[in-house]
Amino acid sequence: MAFCPQPPLLLPAVAGAPSPALSLLRAAASVAVQALLEIQPEVVVVVGAGADGVRFGPGDAGDLRGFGVDVELPFAGSVRPGGRRVPLPHLLGAWLLDQAGHAGPRLGVGPDDLGTALVDVPGPVGVLAMGDGSARRSEKAPGHLDPAAGPFDAGVVRALAEGDPAALAALDPVEGQRLLAAGVPVWRAVGAALDGLSFQAQLLHDDAPFGVGYPVAAWGTR
Repeated sequence: MAFCPQPPLLLPAVAGAPSPALSLLRAAASVAVQALLEIQPEVVVVVGAGADGVRFGPGDAGDLRGFGVDVELPFAGSVRPGGRRVPLPHLLGAWLLDQAGHAGPRLGVGPDDLGTALVDVPGPVGVLAMGDGSARRSEKAPGHLDPAAGPFDAGVVRALAEGDPAALAALDPVEGQRLLAAGVPVWRAVGAALDGLSFQAQLLHDDAPFGVGYPVAAWGTR
């Protein structure tokens, strides 16, 4: 499985001018997704916030107009009239899968639906977990600096680096919300769904170039 962040700037169309920090982030995310696809999953489940009980699939799409770019992106296959509107985390996940050349089935779900989705879809299943760390890592961060943000994100990174589902499941949701760590619900759901399993983990990226934590990791079953 792969853990990737969800900044709109991950998309070159939104970022505009090249940035070394974003280039490193995209490269790490690409490696994580490629590792995910090495198991040749029957279905890739993209889990992110904003689904609100809805599942996304073929024909659904989202757009980048809220970020000043008049571009519409499909979640899977071609856009169909009346398709569901896809939130940013799932849209970015779909883009990462497209960039990796994955044309197989994919399903977008929210954290509360992850456990059920993993039972519903045929295996082997790949999971692409989309989520940012705290948005309070610096004075210029969206939420301004909070001294607790760095240690909180360090705990997340440690759990990702060690392949520790139990540590992810135990993340404090209240503190995560206070620190504007958007990935916490997703990480907690992944940890709960995979608790008891053993993983070989690789931490690929850990940086906060814009005051927001952007961890990237890849897990493979032992």
